[in-house]
Amino acid sequence: MARHPDAPAWGEITRRGLLGAALGGTTLAAAAVPALARDTRNEVPLDQVTPTFFGPQEWALLIAIVDVFIPADGDGPGALEAGVPVFIDRQMAGFWGQSEWWYMEGPHHPDADPNLGFQSPLTLAEIIRGGLSHFDDWCRDQHGAAFAELGAEDRNKALGALMDEKTGLPPELRDFPDFLLTSTKQGYFSDPRHGGNRGMLAWSYIGYPGARANFLSWTNPARDAEPYPLGPVSINGDRA
Repeated sequence: MARHPDAPAWGEITRRGLLGAALGGTTLAAAAVPALARDTRNEVPLDQVTPTFFGPQEWALLIAIVDVFIPADGDGPGALEAGVPVFIDRQMAGFWGQSEWWYMEGPHHPDADPNLGFQSPLTLAEIIRGGLSHFDDWCRDQHGAAFAELGAEDRNKALGALMDEKTGLPPELRDFPDFLLTSTKQGYFSDPRHGGNRGMLAWSYIGYPGARANFLSWTNPARDAEPYPLGPVSINGDRA
């Protein structure tokens, strides 16, 4: 998927800009909760999770990539702390990854102009799996090691090349970088029932109230400048 000509270069994307874009341009809440909402130390570490869709090497690669997309050294939770790889694994194993709701009949012309829309004959899961394999092979050729084995500087360079469409992806996999980044952002901000946003950490970070059912007391315009004091609630009723 071709980048918009006005889009910033990969190195110019800031953490706040990435998260803001994931919210459709919504301004991050000025009164965002500074402390993380729930103790997640009892969560199963990602390296001990048995993924449903990904194999061990794919899992290690996915963990390394999303850690670069949303690192833990910012002013909010990182992608790994929020359990983003678990979300992506569940999505790829389910109906969404299998493209059950997509129109997948031919003809397919993967090398057609990107402005004509999605043209790959592959499902989302096949694109993610094929893209991960291609990218790791590219890293071995260009950097001498698999992505997960690279140092921080080389990881940034390699992922930058991927996002800037410089890794030679075949036409049927050309949407891989955008699909993977989109899945990362979706996992970061999803309801925790889907595997990501553990403890509603991302919601707490941006001050999002979650699935609260009633905001009637906050519809008074006189309260517009008043910070919303209540933490987020998940779809199943858990509170941060």
